[in-house]
Amino acid sequence: KMREIALVYLDRSGGLQKFVHDCKKYNDSKQSYAVYRFIISINPSDIAELDATLGNYILHNPIQAAQIFQSVCFIAIQTLSLIEQLQTEAQISILLKPTHLPPLPSYVLSLSAFPFNYASQRFYMSEGVVIAMGTVTKYTQGARFLCTEETCPFSEGFRYIRVHLPGATESATVRNDFVCSLCSSPLQEDMKFRVLGDKQMVEMIDAKVLNALKGYSNDKSHFRIQAFTVFLRDELVNKMKIGDHYKIIGIPACVQNGLQATACIEVNSVQLCKPSGSSFVSDNFKHLLSLTSSSCWRFTAILANIFASQIVPPGTYNTLKLTILLSLVQTCEKENTDYLDLLIVTSDTLVIDRLLNYSMCLLPRGIRHPPSSEIFPSVSKDKHGTGHASIQACSTVLAKGGICYIGDLSSYKKDKLELLQSVLESRTTTVFIPGKKYGEEADQQVTVSVQTNFWSFVDVDSSSKKPIHKDNFLIGQMDMSLIPHNLVDGFGLLIYNEFPSYQLSSPLVHHILKKAINPEAMLYKVSQQFRTEDYEE
Repeated sequence: KMREIALVYLDRSGGLQKFVHDCKKYNDSKQSYAVYRFIISINPSDIAELDATLGNYILHNPIQAAQIFQSVCFIAIQTLSLIEQLQTEAQISILLKPTHLPPLPSYVLSLSAFPFNYASQRFYMSEGVVIAMGTVTKYTQGARFLCTEETCPFSEGFRYIRVHLPGATESATVRNDFVCSLCSSPLQEDMKFRVLGDKQMVEMIDAKVLNALKGYSNDKSHFRIQAFTVFLRDELVNKMKIGDHYKIIGIPACVQNGLQATACIEVNSVQLCKPSGSSFVSDNFKHLLSLTSSSCWRFTAILANIFASQIVPPGTYNTLKLTILLSLVQTCEKENTDYLDLLIVTSDTLVIDRLLNYSMCLLPRGIRHPPSSEIFPSVSKDKHGTGHASIQACSTVLAKGGICYIGDLSSYKKDKLELLQSVLESRTTTVFIPGKKYGEEADQQVTVSVQTNFWSFVDVDSSSKKPIHKDNFLIGQMDMSLIPHNLVDGFGLLIYNEFPSYQLSSPLVHHILKKAINPEAMLYKVSQQFRTEDYEE
Protein backbone atom coordinates (compact mmCIF):
# COMPACT_ATOMS: atom_id res chain seq x y z
CA LYS A 1 0.00 0.00 0.00
CA MET A 2 2.82 2.41 0.89
CA ARG A 3 4.49 1.80 -2.48
CA GLU A 4 1.26 2.71 -4.28
CA ILE A 5 0.91 5.92 -2.25
CA ALA A 6 4.60 6.77 -2.87
CA LEU A 7 4.00 6.39 -6.63
CA VAL A 8 0.87 8.58 -6.47
CA TYR A 9 2.81 11.25 -4.55
CA LEU A 10 5.70 11.19 -7.05
CA ASP A 11 3.24 11.54 -9.91
CA ARG A 12 1.32 14.43 -8.31
CA SER A 13 4.36 16.34 -7.07
CA GLY A 14 6.29 16.21 -10.35
CA GLY A 15 8.91 13.94 -8.73
CA LEU A 16 8.28 11.15 -11.26
CA GLN A 17 9.00 13.46 -14.19
CA LYS A 18 12.28 14.56 -12.56
CA PHE A 19 13.15 10.92 -11.86
CA VAL A 20 12.62 9.94 -15.52
CA HIS A 21 14.83 12.90 -16.55
CA ASP A 22 17.61 11.78 -14.17
CA CYS A 23 17.35 8.20 -15.49
CA LYS A 24 17.80 9.49 -19.04
CA LYS A 25 21.13 11.10 -18.06
CA TYR A 26 22.39 7.80 -16.62
CA ASN A 27 21.14 5.83 -19.65
CA ASP A 28 22.71 8.25 -22.16
CA SER A 29 26.12 7.90 -20.49
CA LYS A 30 26.13 4.16 -21.40
CA GLN A 31 28.37 3.63 -18.37
CA SER A 32 27.63 0.95 -15.79
CA TYR A 33 27.72 2.08 -12.12
CA ALA A 34 27.60 0.16 -8.86
CA VAL A 35 25.08 2.70 -7.54
CA TYR A 36 22.62 5.05 -9.24
CA ARG A 37 21.81 7.97 -6.94
CA PHE A 38 18.49 9.84 -7.02
CA ILE A 39 17.28 12.79 -4.95
CA ILE A 40 13.56 12.91 -4.15
CA SER A 41 12.10 16.10 -2.69
CA ILE A 42 9.43 15.44 -0.07
CA ASN A 43 6.85 17.91 1.23
CA PRO A 44 5.84 16.39 4.62
CA SER A 45 2.53 18.32 4.70
CA ASP A 46 1.43 17.07 1.27
CA ILE A 47 2.43 13.46 1.81
CA ALA A 48 0.84 13.33 5.31
CA GLU A 49 -2.38 14.65 3.81
CA LEU A 50 -2.22 11.96 1.13
CA ASP A 51 -1.45 9.20 3.66
CA ALA A 52 -0.66 9.88 7.32
CA THR A 53 1.07 6.52 7.84
CA LEU A 54 3.60 7.07 5.05
CA GLY A 55 4.09 10.72 6.10
CA ASN A 56 4.86 9.60 9.65
CA TYR A 57 7.15 6.83 8.38
CA ILE A 58 9.21 9.29 6.28
CA LEU A 59 9.63 11.73 9.20
CA HIS A 60 10.56 9.13 11.82
CA ASN A 61 12.16 6.30 9.82
CA PRO A 62 13.69 8.05 6.79
CA ILE A 63 16.27 5.32 6.03
CA GLN A 64 13.56 2.61 5.92
CA ALA A 65 11.19 4.96 4.05
CA ALA A 66 13.85 5.45 1.39
CA GLN A 67 13.66 1.68 0.71
CA ILE A 68 9.95 2.07 -0.20
CA PHE A 69 10.86 4.72 -2.80
CA GLN A 70 13.82 2.57 -3.89
CA SER A 71 11.42 -0.30 -4.68
CA VAL A 72 9.01 2.05 -6.54
CA CYS A 73 11.87 3.52 -8.60
CA PHE A 74 13.26 0.09 -9.49
CA ILE A 75 9.85 -1.10 -10.75
CA ALA A 76 9.50 2.15 -12.76
CA ILE A 77 12.97 1.67 -14.34
CA GLN A 78 12.18 -1.95 -15.27
CA THR A 79 8.67 -1.23 -16.55
CA LEU A 80 9.67 1.78 -18.65
CA SER A 81 13.17 0.45 -19.55
CA LEU A 82 14.75 3.70 -18.29
CA ILE A 83 18.30 2.45 -17.52
CA GLU A 84 19.53 -0.51 -19.59
CA GLN A 85 22.66 -1.06 -17.47
CA LEU A 86 20.74 -1.46 -14.15
CA GLN A 87 20.50 -5.05 -12.89
CA THR A 88 19.36 -5.12 -9.26
CA GLU A 89 17.27 -3.02 -6.87
CA ALA A 90 20.26 -2.71 -4.50
CA GLN A 91 21.99 -0.50 -7.10
CA ILE A 92 19.48 2.30 -6.52
CA SER A 93 20.34 4.82 -3.81
CA ILE A 94 17.52 7.16 -2.78
CA LEU A 95 18.08 10.37 -0.83
CA LEU A 96 14.86 11.83 0.62
CA LYS A 97 14.99 15.60 1.04
CA PRO A 98 12.18 17.14 3.13
CA THR A 99 11.29 20.72 2.14
CA HIS A 100 10.55 21.50 5.81
CA LEU A 101 9.69 19.81 9.10
CA PRO A 102 6.65 20.31 11.36
CA PRO A 103 7.22 23.41 13.54
CA LEU A 104 7.13 21.39 16.77
CA PRO A 105 9.73 21.22 19.58
CA SER A 106 10.30 17.49 19.09
CA TYR A 107 11.75 18.17 15.62
CA VAL A 108 14.29 20.74 16.84
CA LEU A 109 17.74 19.47 17.76
CA SER A 110 19.84 21.46 20.21
CA LEU A 111 23.16 20.36 21.67
CA SER A 112 22.59 22.64 24.65
CA ALA A 113 19.38 20.75 25.58
CA PHE A 114 19.22 17.28 27.11
CA PRO A 115 18.58 14.51 26.31
CA PHE A 116 20.38 14.61 22.95
CA ASN A 117 18.77 11.76 21.02
CA TYR A 118 21.46 11.17 18.40
CA ALA A 119 20.60 7.48 17.97
CA SER A 120 17.06 7.96 16.61
CA GLN A 121 18.20 8.33 12.96
CA ARG A 122 15.26 10.53 12.01
CA PHE A 123 14.97 14.03 10.59
CA TYR A 124 15.69 16.98 12.85
CA MET A 125 15.92 20.71 12.31
CA SER A 126 18.82 22.67 13.78
CA GLU A 127 20.45 26.04 13.33
CA GLY A 128 23.72 27.70 14.14
CA VAL A 129 26.70 29.73 13.01
CA VAL A 130 29.51 28.15 10.95
CA ILE A 131 32.75 28.41 12.94
CA ALA A 132 34.99 26.05 10.94
CA MET A 133 35.03 24.60 7.43
CA GLY A 134 37.02 21.70 6.08
CA THR A 135 38.34 21.33 2.54
CA VAL A 136 36.31 19.25 0.06
CA THR A 137 37.38 15.60 0.03
CA LYS A 138 36.10 12.38 -1.57
CA TYR A 139 33.98 9.63 -0.01
CA THR A 140 32.53 6.35 -1.32
CA GLN A 141 28.86 6.70 -2.36
CA GLY A 142 28.64 3.06 -3.34
CA ALA A 143 30.77 0.01 -4.18
CA ARG A 144 30.35 -3.42 -5.77
CA PHE A 145 31.71 -6.55 -4.08
CA LEU A 146 32.20 -10.00 -5.66
CA CYS A 147 32.73 -13.43 -4.11
CA THR A 148 36.33 -14.63 -4.48
CA GLU A 149 35.21 -18.24 -5.04
CA GLU A 150 34.99 -18.52 -8.86
CA THR A 151 32.41 -21.34 -8.81
CA CYS A 152 30.04 -19.32 -6.58
CA PRO A 153 27.09 -17.70 -8.46
CA PHE A 154 27.82 -14.45 -6.61
CA SER A 155 31.30 -14.14 -8.10
CA GLU A 156 29.66 -12.00 -10.78
CA GLY A 157 26.66 -9.69 -11.11
CA PHE A 158 25.48 -7.04 -8.63
CA ARG A 159 24.46 -9.11 -5.63
CA TYR A 160 26.67 -7.33 -3.05
CA ILE A 161 26.30 -3.54 -3.18
CA ARG A 162 27.51 -1.30 -0.34
CA VAL A 163 25.90 2.15 -0.12
CA HIS A 164 26.78 5.04 2.20
CA LEU A 165 24.22 5.63 4.98
CA PRO A 166 23.94 8.72 7.27
CA GLY A 167 26.62 8.70 9.94
CA ALA A 168 28.59 5.85 8.34
CA THR A 169 32.36 6.22 8.14
CA GLU A 170 34.38 5.27 5.07
CA SER A 171 35.48 2.02 6.75
CA ALA A 172 31.84 1.08 7.37
CA THR A 173 30.99 1.37 3.67
CA VAL A 174 34.16 -0.20 2.25
CA ARG A 175 36.02 -2.91 4.21
CA ASN A 176 37.92 -6.12 3.48
CA ASP A 177 36.25 -8.43 6.02
CA PHE A 178 32.93 -9.07 4.26
CA VAL A 179 32.04 -12.70 3.51
CA CYS A 180 29.70 -14.32 1.01
CA SER A 181 26.31 -15.30 2.48
CA LEU A 182 26.17 -18.33 0.18
CA CYS A 183 29.62 -19.96 0.46
CA SER A 184 31.26 -17.92 3.28
CA SER A 185 34.25 -17.04 1.06
CA PRO A 186 35.77 -13.54 1.43
CA LEU A 187 34.32 -10.76 -0.70
CA GLN A 188 36.54 -8.49 -2.79
CA GLU A 189 35.65 -5.04 -4.12
CA ASP A 190 35.48 -4.51 -7.88
CA MET A 191 37.30 -1.14 -7.97
CA LYS A 192 36.10 -0.36 -11.52
CA PHE A 193 32.59 0.18 -10.17
CA ARG A 194 33.34 2.31 -7.10
CA VAL A 195 31.27 5.55 -7.13
CA LEU A 196 32.87 8.56 -5.41
CA GLY A 197 31.20 11.73 -4.15
CA ASP A 198 32.28 15.02 -2.57
CA LYS A 199 32.26 15.50 1.20
CA GLN A 200 32.86 18.51 3.41
CA MET A 201 32.95 18.70 7.21
CA VAL A 202 31.63 21.87 8.82
CA GLU A 203 31.62 22.89 12.49
CA MET A 204 28.54 24.79 13.68
CA ILE A 205 27.63 26.32 17.01
CA ASP A 206 24.43 27.67 18.54
CA ALA A 207 23.85 31.34 17.64
CA LYS A 208 23.73 32.08 21.40
CA VAL A 209 27.52 32.07 21.25
CA LEU A 210 27.37 35.53 19.63
CA ASN A 211 25.98 36.92 22.90
CA ALA A 212 28.71 35.19 24.88
CA LEU A 213 31.40 36.76 22.66
CA LYS A 214 30.25 40.31 23.35
CA GLY A 215 32.26 40.31 26.54
CA TYR A 216 29.25 41.64 28.43
CA SER A 217 25.62 40.57 28.63
CA ASN A 218 22.48 41.68 30.46
CA ASP A 219 21.26 38.08 30.31
CA LYS A 220 21.83 36.49 33.72
CA SER A 221 20.80 32.98 32.64
CA HIS A 222 23.45 30.31 32.18
CA PHE A 223 23.51 28.01 29.18
CA ARG A 224 25.79 25.37 27.71
CA ILE A 225 27.17 25.91 24.23
CA GLN A 226 28.85 23.14 22.27
CA ALA A 227 29.97 22.99 18.66
CA PHE A 228 28.67 20.16 16.48
CA THR A 229 29.88 18.67 13.22
CA VAL A 230 27.74 18.58 10.10
CA PHE A 231 28.52 16.65 6.92
CA LEU A 232 27.78 18.27 3.57
CA ARG A 233 27.77 15.81 0.69
CA ASP A 234 27.68 16.08 -3.11
CA GLU A 235 25.33 18.89 -4.23
CA LEU A 236 25.50 20.58 -0.77
CA VAL A 237 29.31 20.95 -0.77
CA ASN A 238 30.40 24.63 -0.54
CA LYS A 239 26.79 25.70 0.11
CA MET A 240 27.86 27.23 3.43
CA LYS A 241 30.13 30.17 4.14
CA ILE A 242 32.18 30.57 7.29
CA GLY A 243 30.60 32.96 9.79
CA ASP A 244 27.08 32.74 8.31
CA HIS A 245 23.97 31.62 10.21
CA TYR A 246 22.08 28.62 8.73
CA LYS A 247 19.06 26.42 9.34
CA ILE A 248 19.66 22.79 8.46
CA ILE A 249 17.57 19.63 8.19
CA GLY A 250 19.39 16.36 8.66
CA ILE A 251 19.78 13.04 10.43
CA PRO A 252 21.92 12.96 13.60
CA ALA A 253 24.50 10.24 14.02
CA CYS A 254 27.39 9.25 16.24
CA VAL A 255 30.76 8.86 14.53
CA GLN A 256 33.36 6.74 16.32
CA ASN A 257 37.00 7.83 15.98
CA GLY A 258 39.15 5.54 18.11
CA LEU A 259 38.01 5.98 21.70
CA GLN A 260 36.20 9.23 20.93
CA ALA A 261 32.58 9.44 19.83
CA THR A 262 31.45 12.61 18.06
CA ALA A 263 27.85 13.71 17.60
CA CYS A 264 27.26 14.90 14.05
CA ILE A 265 24.46 15.61 11.57
CA GLU A 266 24.20 14.37 7.99
CA VAL A 267 22.65 17.38 6.27
CA ASN A 268 19.83 17.01 3.75
CA SER A 269 19.03 20.68 3.21
CA VAL A 270 20.63 24.05 4.00
CA GLN A 271 18.91 27.41 4.33
CA LEU A 272 20.59 30.74 5.06
CA CYS A 273 19.05 32.59 8.02
CA LYS A 274 18.60 36.23 7.16
CA PRO A 275 18.50 38.77 10.03
CA SER A 276 14.95 39.84 10.81
CA GLY A 277 15.14 43.52 9.95
CA SER A 278 12.92 45.12 12.58
CA SER A 279 11.86 48.64 11.60
CA PHE A 280 10.39 49.41 15.02
CA VAL A 281 11.08 52.89 16.39
CA SER A 282 9.95 53.83 19.91
CA ASP A 283 7.29 56.50 20.48
CA ASN A 284 9.79 58.67 22.37
CA PHE A 285 12.14 58.78 19.37
CA LYS A 286 9.22 59.51 17.01
CA HIS A 287 8.11 62.37 19.27
CA LEU A 288 11.67 63.74 19.44
CA LEU A 289 11.94 63.59 15.64
CA SER A 290 8.70 65.57 15.20
CA LEU A 291 9.91 68.22 17.69
CA THR A 292 13.27 68.65 15.93
CA SER A 293 12.03 68.43 12.31
CA SER A 294 12.81 72.11 11.68
CA SER A 295 16.55 71.34 11.69
CA CYS A 296 18.41 68.59 9.84
CA TRP A 297 21.04 68.43 12.60
CA ARG A 298 19.12 68.82 15.85
CA PHE A 299 17.72 65.27 16.08
CA THR A 300 21.15 63.70 15.45
CA ALA A 301 22.82 66.08 17.91
CA ILE A 302 20.35 65.19 20.69
CA LEU A 303 20.74 61.46 19.97
CA ALA A 304 24.52 61.74 20.33
CA ASN A 305 24.21 63.97 23.41
CA ILE A 306 22.08 61.52 25.41
CA PHE A 307 23.52 58.28 23.99
CA ALA A 308 25.10 55.80 26.45
CA SER A 309 23.98 57.76 29.51
CA GLN A 310 24.47 54.52 31.47
CA ILE A 311 28.23 54.78 30.79
CA VAL A 312 29.02 58.51 30.57
CA PRO A 313 26.98 61.61 31.53
CA PRO A 314 24.87 63.26 28.78
CA GLY A 315 26.83 66.01 27.07
CA THR A 316 30.23 64.31 27.37
CA TYR A 317 32.18 62.60 24.57
CA ASN A 318 29.64 63.92 22.03
CA THR A 319 31.97 63.74 19.03
CA LEU A 320 32.95 60.17 19.83
CA LYS A 321 29.34 59.12 20.51
CA LEU A 322 28.22 60.64 17.19
CA THR A 323 30.89 58.67 15.27
CA ILE A 324 29.94 55.48 17.16
CA LEU A 325 26.29 55.94 16.12
CA LEU A 326 27.38 56.59 12.52
CA SER A 327 29.42 53.36 12.53
CA LEU A 328 26.55 51.39 14.13
CA VAL A 329 24.01 52.39 11.47
CA GLN A 330 26.59 51.58 8.78
CA THR A 331 26.55 47.85 9.64
CA CYS A 332 25.22 45.54 6.96
CA GLU A 333 25.74 41.94 5.77
CA LYS A 334 25.79 42.89 2.09
CA GLU A 335 29.07 42.72 0.19
CA ASN A 336 30.65 45.90 -1.25
CA THR A 337 28.86 48.04 1.31
CA ASP A 338 30.42 51.11 2.95
CA TYR A 339 32.28 50.54 6.20
CA LEU A 340 33.13 53.06 8.92
CA ASP A 341 36.11 51.89 10.99
CA LEU A 342 36.96 53.89 14.11
CA LEU A 343 40.39 54.53 15.66
CA ILE A 344 40.34 56.51 18.91
CA VAL A 345 43.47 58.14 20.29
CA THR A 346 43.07 58.47 24.05
CA SER A 347 44.83 58.56 27.39
CA ASP A 348 41.67 57.50 29.24
CA THR A 349 41.36 53.91 28.09
CA LEU A 350 38.98 52.74 30.86
CA VAL A 351 36.05 55.03 29.95
CA ILE A 352 36.63 54.61 26.20
CA ASP A 353 36.70 50.82 26.58
CA ARG A 354 33.43 50.84 28.56
CA LEU A 355 31.77 53.13 26.01
CA LEU A 356 32.83 51.04 23.01
CA ASN A 357 31.86 47.77 24.71
CA TYR A 358 28.41 49.14 25.62
CA SER A 359 27.83 50.41 22.05
CA MET A 360 28.98 47.16 20.44
CA CYS A 361 26.42 45.17 22.47
CA LEU A 362 23.56 47.01 20.71
CA LEU A 363 24.11 44.82 17.65
CA PRO A 364 23.29 41.11 17.23
CA ARG A 365 26.84 40.68 15.93
CA GLY A 366 29.07 42.81 18.09
CA ILE A 367 32.20 40.79 18.88
CA ARG A 368 34.83 41.78 21.42
CA HIS A 369 38.06 40.16 20.24
CA PRO A 370 39.66 38.09 23.04
CA PRO A 371 43.45 38.60 23.01
CA SER A 372 44.07 34.84 23.33
CA SER A 373 42.44 34.00 19.96
CA GLU A 374 43.06 34.87 16.31
CA ILE A 375 41.63 38.04 14.74
CA PHE A 376 41.65 36.52 11.25
CA PRO A 377 40.92 32.98 9.94
CA SER A 378 43.54 30.31 10.63
CA VAL A 379 44.14 26.72 9.48
CA SER A 380 44.41 23.64 11.68
CA LYS A 381 44.12 19.87 11.28
CA ASP A 382 40.60 18.50 11.32
CA LYS A 383 39.87 17.15 14.81
CA HIS A 384 38.12 14.02 13.47
CA GLY A 385 41.44 12.40 12.67
CA THR A 386 41.23 12.66 8.87
CA GLY A 387 44.35 14.86 8.73
CA HIS A 388 42.68 17.29 6.32
CA ALA A 389 42.76 21.07 6.70
CA SER A 390 40.03 22.95 8.54
CA ILE A 391 39.65 26.73 8.32
CA GLN A 392 38.79 28.13 11.76
CA ALA A 393 36.56 31.18 12.14
CA CYS A 394 37.75 34.17 14.12
CA SER A 395 36.50 37.42 15.61
CA THR A 396 36.27 39.27 12.26
CA VAL A 397 34.32 36.47 10.55
CA LEU A 398 31.91 36.01 13.47
CA ALA A 399 31.31 39.79 13.50
CA LYS A 400 29.97 39.62 9.93
CA GLY A 401 27.55 42.49 9.33
CA GLY A 402 28.41 43.98 12.73
CA ILE A 403 31.29 45.33 14.79
CA CYS A 404 34.63 43.75 15.63
CA TYR A 405 36.12 45.55 18.63
CA ILE A 406 39.83 44.70 18.71
CA GLY A 407 40.89 46.77 21.74
CA ASP A 408 44.24 48.56 22.08
CA LEU A 409 46.14 48.56 18.77
CA SER A 410 49.48 49.11 20.47
CA SER A 411 49.20 45.66 22.12
CA TYR A 412 49.46 43.84 18.75
CA LYS A 413 52.66 42.70 17.06
CA LYS A 414 53.89 44.11 13.76
CA ASP A 415 52.75 41.11 11.62
CA LYS A 416 49.17 41.33 12.98
CA LEU A 417 49.06 45.09 12.30
CA GLU A 418 50.27 44.56 8.72
CA LEU A 419 47.55 41.96 8.18
CA LEU A 420 44.94 44.32 9.66
CA GLN A 421 46.08 47.07 7.27
CA SER A 422 45.71 44.70 4.30
CA VAL A 423 42.19 43.72 5.42
CA LEU A 424 41.11 47.35 5.92
CA GLU A 425 42.23 48.11 2.35
CA SER A 426 40.83 45.04 0.55
CA ARG A 427 38.06 43.75 2.92
CA THR A 428 39.35 40.23 2.28
CA THR A 429 41.88 37.92 3.91
CA THR A 430 43.63 34.94 2.33
CA VAL A 431 44.22 31.62 4.10
CA PHE A 432 47.11 29.53 2.76
CA ILE A 433 46.76 25.72 3.02
CA PRO A 434 50.04 23.83 2.38
CA GLY A 435 49.10 20.65 0.51
CA LYS A 436 51.98 18.54 1.83
CA LYS A 437 51.04 19.18 5.47
CA TYR A 438 47.33 18.35 5.03
CA GLY A 439 47.49 15.40 2.65
CA GLU A 440 46.53 17.32 -0.51
CA GLU A 441 48.25 17.12 -3.88
CA ALA A 442 48.61 20.89 -4.30
CA ASP A 443 48.72 24.00 -2.13
CA GLN A 444 45.47 25.95 -1.82
CA GLN A 445 44.58 29.57 -1.18
CA VAL A 446 41.14 30.37 0.20
CA THR A 447 39.92 33.98 0.18
CA VAL A 448 37.51 34.95 2.98
CA SER A 449 35.57 38.22 2.73
CA VAL A 450 35.59 40.44 5.84
CA GLN A 451 32.28 42.30 6.22
CA THR A 452 32.59 44.13 9.50
CA ASN A 453 33.42 47.53 10.98
CA PHE A 454 36.57 47.62 13.10
CA TRP A 455 36.77 49.61 16.33
CA SER A 456 40.04 50.18 18.13
CA PHE A 457 41.90 52.67 20.29
CA VAL A 458 45.50 53.72 20.91
CA ASP A 459 46.67 54.49 24.42
CA VAL A 460 48.94 57.52 24.00
CA ASP A 461 50.26 57.07 27.54
CA SER A 462 51.83 53.77 26.53
CA SER A 463 54.19 55.63 24.19
CA SER A 464 57.70 56.31 25.45
CA LYS A 465 57.25 59.96 24.47
CA LYS A 466 54.34 61.84 25.99
CA PRO A 467 52.11 63.82 23.59
CA ILE A 468 52.66 67.57 23.61
CA HIS A 469 49.79 69.12 25.53
CA LYS A 470 48.21 72.28 24.21
CA ASP A 471 44.69 73.67 24.52
CA ASN A 472 43.84 73.00 20.86
CA PHE A 473 44.27 69.26 20.38
CA LEU A 474 45.57 69.01 16.84
CA ILE A 475 46.42 65.56 15.51
CA GLY A 476 49.79 66.85 14.31
CA GLN A 477 50.79 67.55 17.91
CA MET A 478 50.40 63.93 19.05
CA ASP A 479 52.97 61.16 19.03
CA MET A 480 51.57 58.44 16.75
CA SER A 481 54.86 56.57 16.40
CA LEU A 482 53.32 53.46 18.00
CA ILE A 483 51.14 52.75 14.95
CA PRO A 484 52.29 52.74 11.28
CA HIS A 485 50.91 55.71 9.30
CA ASN A 486 49.50 53.44 6.57
CA LEU A 487 47.44 51.56 9.16
CA VAL A 488 46.10 54.80 10.64
CA ASP A 489 45.07 55.88 7.12
CA GLY A 490 43.18 52.57 6.70
CA PHE A 491 40.64 53.55 9.37
CA GLY A 492 37.65 55.61 8.22
CA LEU A 493 37.77 58.02 11.16
CA LEU A 494 40.48 59.00 13.62
CA ILE A 495 39.06 60.55 16.81
CA TYR A 496 41.11 62.33 19.40
CA ASN A 497 39.75 61.92 22.95
CA GLU A 498 38.12 65.09 24.27
CA PHE A 499 39.04 64.51 27.93
CA PRO A 500 42.63 63.57 28.83
CA SER A 501 42.86 61.47 32.02
CA TYR A 502 44.38 64.36 33.98
CA GLN A 503 41.51 66.68 32.95
CA LEU A 504 38.40 64.56 33.63
CA SER A 505 35.27 66.69 33.87
CA SER A 506 33.49 66.94 37.21
CA PRO A 507 30.22 65.31 35.94
CA LEU A 508 32.20 62.34 34.61
CA VAL A 509 34.02 61.84 37.92
CA HIS A 510 30.68 61.99 39.81
CA HIS A 511 29.13 59.53 37.33
CA ILE A 512 31.99 56.99 37.67
CA LEU A 513 31.90 57.15 41.48
CA LYS A 514 28.10 56.79 41.72
CA LYS A 515 28.11 53.86 39.28
CA ALA A 516 30.90 52.17 41.26
CA ILE A 517 28.75 52.37 44.42
CA ASN A 518 25.48 51.35 42.71
CA PRO A 519 25.97 49.82 39.21
CA GLU A 520 22.18 49.40 38.62
CA ALA A 521 21.31 53.04 39.46
CA MET A 522 19.51 55.21 36.88
CA LEU A 523 21.37 58.49 37.33
CA TYR A 524 19.52 60.53 34.68
CA LYS A 525 15.85 60.87 33.75
CA VAL A 526 16.80 60.72 30.08
CA SER A 527 18.08 57.12 30.60
CA GLN A 528 14.49 56.09 31.38
CA GLN A 529 13.01 58.04 28.46
CA PHE A 530 15.49 56.70 25.88
CA ARG A 531 16.50 53.22 26.98
CA THR A 532 19.27 51.00 25.64
CA GLU A 533 16.57 48.83 23.96
CA ASP A 534 15.28 51.90 22.07
CA TYR A 535 18.73 52.55 20.60
CA GLU A 536 19.09 48.85 19.83
CA GLU A 537 15.82 48.86 17.85
